[in-house]
Amino acid sequence: MTAQNVVDMLVTRGIIDDGQAYDIAHETVQGGKDVLQVLTEFEVFRNEDEFWALVAEELGAEHFDLSSFDPPPELVGIMPGAMAKLYGAFPISIDPKSVHVAFTDPLNPQLVEDLRFALGRDVVPVVARKSQVQSLIDKHYGTSSGSFNEVFSQLGMAADKGKNQQEADPNSAPIVRFVDLVLNQAIKEKASDIHFEPFEYEFKIRYRVDGALYEMAPPPVHLANSIISRVKVMANMNIAERRVPQDGRIMTTCEGRQVDMRVSSLPTQHGESVVLRVLDRSSIQLSLTDLGMPDHLRNYIEDTIQKPKGIFIVTGPTGAGKTTTLYAALRKINTVDCKLLTAEDPVEYELDGIMQVPVNDAVGLTFARALRAFLRQDPDRIMVGEMRDLETAQIAIQASLTGHLVLSTLHTNDAAGAVTRLVDMGVEPFLVAATLEGVLAQRLLRTICKNCKTSYEPSQSILNQLGLTQSDIGGKMFYTGSGCGTCGNTGYKGRRGLFELLDMNDTLRDLVTKKAPSLVLKQKAIEMGMTTLREDGYRNIFDGVTTIEEVLKYT
Repeated sequence: MTAQNVVDMLVTRGIIDDGQAYDIAHETVQGGKDVLQVLTEFEVFRNEDEFWALVAEELGAEHFDLSSFDPPPELVGIMPGAMAKLYGAFPISIDPKSVHVAFTDPLNPQLVEDLRFALGRDVVPVVARKSQVQSLIDKHYGTSSGSFNEVFSQLGMAADKGKNQQEADPNSAPIVRFVDLVLNQAIKEKASDIHFEPFEYEFKIRYRVDGALYEMAPPPVHLANSIISRVKVMANMNIAERRVPQDGRIMTTCEGRQVDMRVSSLPTQHGESVVLRVLDRSSIQLSLTDLGMPDHLRNYIEDTIQKPKGIFIVTGPTGAGKTTTLYAALRKINTVDCKLLTAEDPVEYELDGIMQVPVNDAVGLTFARALRAFLRQDPDRIMVGEMRDLETAQIAIQASLTGHLVLSTLHTNDAAGAVTRLVDMGVEPFLVAATLEGVLAQRLLRTICKNCKTSYEPSQSILNQLGLTQSDIGGKMFYTGSGCGTCGNTGYKGRRGLFELLDMNDTLRDLVTKKAPSLVLKQKAIEMGMTTLREDGYRNIFDGVTTIEEVLKYT
């Protein structure tokens, strides 16, 4: 349990004052002691049972003595061993609607939510001695793969008061097992990112699923450097250098399949923050048909990427799925009679039959320099990870004019904004008009959980935010997720794309040449039939795919 959670509860209840709270937290963090040990030394409680009874009262939960508890095998079997160890949890009883679980850290509400998410059923926390819960976990799930508490106890990190805390060996078995446990659990939850975040009094580990962050059970703060060093060792990064950002890569195996992770470290006030981007290879197996876009839009893209020359741009913020869309397009045109080259920063996935070049600014291999070299490699089609500057944009346009199809990305809010962004970079408007074939703007938003999907009638104020009236919606139904075990009570499961396609035609090219602002371009495109991101959001709302809140958030 974190000292902060415990002292917050005790201060709120008037059992200790702020001065005592500081002393207890300081002794726990700096001394590496268990918070219960410190509370006993400070004579806040006469014995451990007094403390756990107070915790049960605080949570409104049942208080159990598990010293003679003998669970049946079917009860133990409802929770995988790795999960029990990861969350410090043990099932006590089960009924048709929920499972009662004792936690080693019952004061951390995030554990209950995360376990509910992982188990796919409602979780009711109960309170028991931490040592009793841990003993049951070790007895029935084994200690071979290492639970959090077992790992921590093996480190021998408890330090006497006043002595400096020694750093654990990042290659020691407990640290190795702990990091493996965290990575495997995040991968099983289909996380896209894993965050290791050191603060002054705590060390957070969070993972992102479907765009939302969830917090794992936190390890002791004095293990932060050791855990982060272990991640850096796995990523072939310099563990002695903690003053500058670094990048690395981890390749690991989870449940028999290889998983790649891109690793980034960032020096902060209390240590290095490390973020791992989980690169899901299944996403590069997606075709344009799998992306959930309307048929007319998919047909347009398939026709455009078969053209012998021109520029096709996918635009949107970070995490909008631009790379997935471009890879799907590349797979469509990756044939034996076509030479494909890509410049990426970095190369996230390896594609068979395509020459992929990782951009490396440190040695002078920029997007622009790679593009120049591409033109001497006799390519048919080129993908540029991002057009960041005028030089890259100019060479891309030159490549298009000399008979190459160029695919690329930009960071703009909508499709029309990509045109004015190129002009703002310094590209001549007539060159943009001559080479640009189309711009696809996209977003990723969460989809409603099918397990707890319910219909409702939105208020007029919500409809006003969408710009809709009752006559616009007619008899259409609106849906939301009420929250269940399958979706971790979020109401959402999975994600879907929103799309806006700007198809360059003679009318729009004329406006671009005349340096028309993006708003004028957008209005003219809408007049000519373009579906905006917001309108595509309406389609997904009316189809029962997503909620009004998600569409308002991303468009």
